[in-house]
Amino acid sequence: MLAFYRKSLHAAFISVFCLALGLYAYAQSGGGSISGTVLDPSGAVVPNGTVQIHNPVSAFDRSTTTDSSGKFSFPNVPFNPYHMTVTAAGFAQNAQDVEVRSAVPVNVKVSLTVAGSSSSVTVEAGADLVENDPTGHTDVDRALFNKIPLESQSSSLSSLVTLASPGVAADSNGLFHGLGDHASNSFSVDGQPITDQQSKVFSNQIPVDSVASLEVIPGAPPAEYGGKTSLVIVATTRSGQGVTTPHGSVNASYGSFGSSNVGFDLSYGGAKWGNFISANGLNSGRFLDPPEFAVLHDKGNEENIFDRVDYQVSAADSIHVNFGFTRSWFQTPNSFDTQDATAWSGTGGLDPNGNLVGPADQRSKIQTFNIAPSWTRVISPSAVFTFGAFVRRDTFNYYPSNNPFADLGPPNLQQETISQNRTLANTGLRSDVSYVKGIHNVKVGAVYQQTFLTEDFKLGIVDPSLNDPASPSFNPILAPFDLTRGGSLFPFHGHTDVKELALYIQDTITKGNWSANLGIRGDLYNGLTVARQAEPRVGVAYNIKRTNTVLRASYARTLETPFNENLILSSIGCQSAVISALIPCVNAPLDPGYRNDFHAGLQQAIGRYAVVSGDYIWKYTHTGYDFSTLAATPIFFPIGWHNSKIPGYAVRVSVPEFHGLTALVVFSSVAARFFPPQTSGLGVTVGQSGLPFRIDHDEKFNQTTHVQYQPWKRGPWVGFNWRYDSGLVAGQTPCFGGNCAQGITVGGINFISLTDSFGTPLTADQEFQSGLFCGSQRATPSTLIGFSIPGTAVLACPVSQFGSTLLNVPKPNTENDDKNPPRIAARHLFDIAIGHDNIFHGERYKWSARFSVINLTNKYALYNFLSTFSGTHYVTPRTFTAELGFHF
Repeated sequence: MLAFYRKSLHAAFISVFCLALGLYAYAQSGGGSISGTVLDPSGAVVPNGTVQIHNPVSAFDRSTTTDSSGKFSFPNVPFNPYHMTVTAAGFAQNAQDVEVRSAVPVNVKVSLTVAGSSSSVTVEAGADLVENDPTGHTDVDRALFNKIPLESQSSSLSSLVTLASPGVAADSNGLFHGLGDHASNSFSVDGQPITDQQSKVFSNQIPVDSVASLEVIPGAPPAEYGGKTSLVIVATTRSGQGVTTPHGSVNASYGSFGSSNVGFDLSYGGAKWGNFISANGLNSGRFLDPPEFAVLHDKGNEENIFDRVDYQVSAADSIHVNFGFTRSWFQTPNSFDTQDATAWSGTGGLDPNGNLVGPADQRSKIQTFNIAPSWTRVISPSAVFTFGAFVRRDTFNYYPSNNPFADLGPPNLQQETISQNRTLANTGLRSDVSYVKGIHNVKVGAVYQQTFLTEDFKLGIVDPSLNDPASPSFNPILAPFDLTRGGSLFPFHGHTDVKELALYIQDTITKGNWSANLGIRGDLYNGLTVARQAEPRVGVAYNIKRTNTVLRASYARTLETPFNENLILSSIGCQSAVISALIPCVNAPLDPGYRNDFHAGLQQAIGRYAVVSGDYIWKYTHTGYDFSTLAATPIFFPIGWHNSKIPGYAVRVSVPEFHGLTALVVFSSVAARFFPPQTSGLGVTVGQSGLPFRIDHDEKFNQTTHVQYQPWKRGPWVGFNWRYDSGLVAGQTPCFGGNCAQGITVGGINFISLTDSFGTPLTADQEFQSGLFCGSQRATPSTLIGFSIPGTAVLACPVSQFGSTLLNVPKPNTENDDKNPPRIAARHLFDIAIGHDNIFHGERYKWSARFSVINLTNKYALYNFLSTFSGTHYVTPRTFTAELGFHF
């Protein structure tokens, strides 16, 4: 059977490739175009007229002038509705609404009337604020996000999505959890699908400098999108086509933690060609979010280059190529424990050979290469054919400390030294035909992807207590790899290919006030396991024009596949006697699952001043995927749970520009309930009770309010963020799970045991990290709190005196993994940016300046604590950045 599926995939791949070659091919790659001719009342052409298209919600705004033939063109336009105005000397202004919904070019004929004519165009208030679209989504253009203060310079795209889109929970190191799933997000960059992890501990993101606009789809997407679909981020990159005079900028910034950034971008082209290139380099003393509010061993740098080339071969054929390369190098941040080996090792900071161990010195390097050419052919005024190819390769290297014994952490953290060299190369072909005629907007397409995975790592035990020969739990299988007793490193090597073929057809039908999206997608997955699935997609919207209200509902069936990162280890680790001795195993394949995703929502315009868009979401997943870790190392891998249920709501309020003021508010509440048993992968983590539990990306409520104000178009501006997070589910907090939930009663006094969920005592630094106090005692990095329970070695604290400034720990007898789990304490974070885009009021050359403050109030808060996946991380302290730019 497996051989049959492999042959089917290869045959389909060849068919798609031959079809593409036979039909030529081409695509506007993620965007459409608007062109047309402007005529006067007699039918003569009108040169030098000004044509402007504008979307008040996304803040997209572009203008051009008509040539000597009265023609105009807007290439690379994101899919959205636009309000178009045409003005020319001696004529009345013409206004109309234009929709771009596919790669099929939109051609518009404009007939102007003589100035003073009684004819006019009436635009209904609020009509251009709502979209009669069955799929809820968020549109953000560069004109808006250019002034949003972003928290992470090395993961600025993640930061932008988190701030501008509802339903997104913020996590450390550029992670964001879309609608209750662990980073089950995919990017579509000019039509190229990217479904692998994009946080800065896995891969390198495309630079935000290269992005022209974003559309964020919060689940239940049309049939053209597959893979990780909890959040689909559709990015349209910047283009130089039509930029007949070179435009660009050079900028430099410097700020807190010695963070410096230098970059440039350049756009240049003509009517038939264009090139956009950007490059920048970042160096920072706080590259990752560390396990301490203070910064220890956290330097890093990142360099990237992005280049987009467009060329129109003929009136029907165009070529588009994206190229990108990013390299990042960074240290693994230390805690006070790992910075000072004497604090917890019990050996005076010496290794078995009597050498001084010193602080941990673990580092990582990630190199990402991407090239994505495409070709588009306009078959007819109603049809466009697209063919593209892509290669994206991540190389991840993790380096241990020079002295392996420096990698030993506290007992509930790292007990091994480890190195890794992992590659993930995603290659593929995509093709589609778009057809627009009458009430139909049809798209038929195919995507073939082949992902090459290679995983190599070496591991050795550096904790003498982990496999002590005198212990009853001694395992002779681990003895050869115990470095504390003369052992050597254990090697692991794995390689496999994951092949995926998707075929889809969808039709958006617009009739009167109704709009419907009907489609079906077929996915064939052939990795270490095999799956195939038909996935119907349907959405319906109704526009109540009298009240400017759109009601919508949608449903999507999706194939849920395991994450590719360290997939081999998770799949075959149980077959290794060494790995299965280090970590519990579920010896079952990581079979893909499926999801039923339901959305119901509305969009409401409030005059011309605001638009509210909201959805209620129900997601039911059979085989829900998450991540675990290899023992207590930084190697993450996928695991599967029997099922998950994710309900919630997501709302966005947009205030278009009004007298210089622009605002948006996003808020959401999304649950993430997982149900045992664990069905696959290494490492049983939580859920051992067999009862439902909240995963550590569940959050009751979060919101972002962004306001920007520019009273004069050529004057200074200010951008302000207010972010509130009620707190993710926390990891191994005191009084979490097992007997700890009931506490300890001695002499009639109820105590809380100061251990983690596995009964391992917290170190002084971990108590400090979690903000614990016991009466007047407050934990410090070197001072434990609590009292010794008579007859035991357990430190505990009377319930009446116990508390935390950074965690919400349930009281004894109230903790419940599903209904009342421990959480990170709520936090309010404020950011501000003040700038001027043209300090000296130049026409051709402009100087800009910007000053940003992240975490304005210097809020002392956590992202997570002893999380199963990512450990402990603090939010960014107050950070200042000054930037100077030159624009031409």
